[in-house]
Amino acid sequence: MRIICPVKRVPDTAAEKRIDPSDWTVDRDASEPILNANDEWSIEEAMRIKERTDDTEVIALCMGPDSAQQTIRKALSYGLDGAIHVTDEAIGGSDALATARVLAGALANETFDLVLMGNQSSDARTTLVPAMLAELLDLPALTSVKYLEVDGQNLLAHRETSAGHVAVETVGPAVVSVVEAINEPRYPSFKGIMAAKKKPLEARDLGAVDVDPSLVGLEGSATAVLEIESAPPKEAGRKVEDDGSGQIGAEAIADWLVEQKLL
Repeated sequence: MRIICPVKRVPDTAAEKRIDPSDWTVDRDASEPILNANDEWSIEEAMRIKERTDDTEVIALCMGPDSAQQTIRKALSYGLDGAIHVTDEAIGGSDALATARVLAGALANETFDLVLMGNQSSDARTTLVPAMLAELLDLPALTSVKYLEVDGQNLLAHRETSAGHVAVETVGPAVVSVVEAINEPRYPSFKGIMAAKKKPLEARDLGAVDVDPSLVGLEGSATAVLEIESAPPKEAGRKVEDDGSGQIGAEAIADWLVEQKLL
């Protein structure tokens, strides 16, 4: 079995986010970049499949600048076998659809049984790329998966929904995106970190993945940012002091619900 794990270099989630005023994209150099947290769950799931399935290879796939190699090596430290890095100046500023086009181009001539990825990135949170990628590759899409069972080419997944979960089945190859509830990611071992430095990492440009530069980047994206404004400051809440009986607090809550037309 061959599993491809798309991964993304994102700004540190704990750092303040900044917007580049020249093009209204996220300033990715404003903080130390990290591996997208959601990708850690897909990597963990891929490694669990690898550990219980003979002759399984797991390959990372990353789209980003040359500096994204550090993020790719972090992904490899979990025990993956190698990586593909699509890097080209033309891809900067790509939206979800343009990103899916680049990933689809990189996968078009690859042999794989499963594309396993996080359901979203912490910087954009569109949750659109997995389904778009599946559409471009003409493959089944199993999104928001919190349980995955792999039996040869047969896949059984429980998709997380607002009402619980839905069990779905398909035959691979397929694109699967996972949510946090699927597992608990491991920590890379010292051996894994050292081994990651020597794992094969193949860099490709847009020409190598046969993607038209006019269809990616800011100009080739299907969406555009038209306006940006800062989030309004939080307003001070209303404090209610109760005498311990609960009566005053209960009446205050009831009055507020009436004011908001919730009762």
